[in-house]
Amino acid sequence: MAERRIRALALCVFHNKGRILVNQFHDPVTQQTIYRPVGGGIEFGETSAQAIAREVEEELGFAMSELRLLGTLESLFVYNGKPGHEFVQVYDAHFADTSLYERSHLEGHESDGAAFTVRWHNSASFSEQTPLVPVGLESLLKNAGLLD
Repeated sequence: MAERRIRALALCVFHNKGRILVNQFHDPVTQQTIYRPVGGGIEFGETSAQAIAREVEEELGFAMSELRLLGTLESLFVYNGKPGHEFVQVYDAHFADTSLYERSHLEGHESDGAAFTVRWHNSASFSEQTPLVPVGLESLLKNAGLLD
């Protein structure tokens, strides 16, 4: 059995016109569709801001600017039948290349080489059946005026 541990994570929403950039996941156990912004784990000796800059560069290959911490969320969840516990630093930033905001989607690659697609979504995409995760993120973004 894998060791259970708390994971430190950094995510970035990249808001634009009431929409945010998210990746879509499918939980094979619950058959639920889940949305999450780009980002990943914070490595030892790295700040959360450094982690998000590294993750965006590694996964999407684009430069960003104006990184701004929006808040921190604690997330207790079950995905693919396994419990998880994360502390999540939530950021907003701007892409240096503003033409990216006109695209419907961006292609990315995980560290293992697996391809993924991130798309712009507004709050109409998220519901109890198709949540934005981590829990509390949608409220945080609405309160900050970044999500319709």
